[in-house]
Amino acid sequence: MVSSHYDGGMPQVDERYSRQVLFPGIGPEGQQKLADARVAIVGCGATGSVLSSLLVRAGVGYTRIIDRDYIEPSNLQRQVLFDERDAAESLPKAVAAHRKLQQINSTVTIEPHVEDLTPDNCDDLLEEVDLILDGTDNFETRYLLNDYAARERRPWIYTAAVGSYGVSMNVLPGETACLACVFPQSPTGAVETCDTGGILNPAVNLIASITVMEAMKFLVGNRAAMRRTLRSVDAWYNDSSEIRADHPRADCSVCQQRNFTYLSGRAHPHISLCGRNSVQIHERHRPINFAELESRLSSHGEVRYTEYVLKFERAPYELTLFPDGRAIIKGTTDTGVARSLYARFIGS
Repeated sequence: MVSSHYDGGMPQVDERYSRQVLFPGIGPEGQQKLADARVAIVGCGATGSVLSSLLVRAGVGYTRIIDRDYIEPSNLQRQVLFDERDAAESLPKAVAAHRKLQQINSTVTIEPHVEDLTPDNCDDLLEEVDLILDGTDNFETRYLLNDYAARERRPWIYTAAVGSYGVSMNVLPGETACLACVFPQSPTGAVETCDTGGILNPAVNLIASITVMEAMKFLVGNRAAMRRTLRSVDAWYNDSSEIRADHPRADCSVCQQRNFTYLSGRAHPHISLCGRNSVQIHERHRPINFAELESRLSSHGEVRYTEYVLKFERAPYELTLFPDGRAIIKGTTDTGVARSLYARFIGS
């Protein structure tokens, strides 16, 4: 890591970063800025894994990882931080990411949060960072991020991947278009997901790498070099395109009219998780005693738990419960069925 004893001369550079510092756009002073930087990554699945790994390897001094989900075998094809043992233990992604990233770079700070980003916790989870990176899998959370970033004038970078396609856009409040400028409304109808359209890991790595390059420009203070377009690439069909996003749209309801619908909580529905036939149940601030719950549920189905999650299987459903009361119900996309199962086995 860059020396913290900087007296106005050239900072001392750890051998770890020596090749990166040779690049003129970084140099010793840029490396010091990376060491001082604070980044939040929302979502640590496919794109989030690559984002966090590249930033930690580059020497970003503080990375906060926010993810609501746990690891399954189907994640391992593209989520580069995780392995078979993580999946077998159903580890929360934020916890497993923290472990792996600290092994990659023990000199930086990784702060994991096994939480779903919501209007209620945005301020706590996204405070005191310089930049927010999007590793999510749904537009509801992205619009929530966009609302928060516009209100706080906090830069963030939108990133998404599905199939062989990826997209990235820098959002610099007051300078560039925000997400709502480009997409005034959330996509409706049939929207391709990794569950329906699949996903190729080179596409994930490509678009996440493009995003991290933009993030590094920002963190070293070179905003002028940052892209002012929405860039999309298709690695399989060798297509790419860019849409101008260099100015806010004059009639944008979010960044201009400051109508924060998602941040107010008026547009935060149940979310079916990418890659799974599942519904998430939001029950925060309801601490669960896993040992007591196991004794109560064991006669109704198979139960196993760790300090991080409790899994209850009662065919054709599987309930994954977190210590704060949040649950993921697998085997249905009907929120009514999911709510009924939660009330029946956990409590109303």
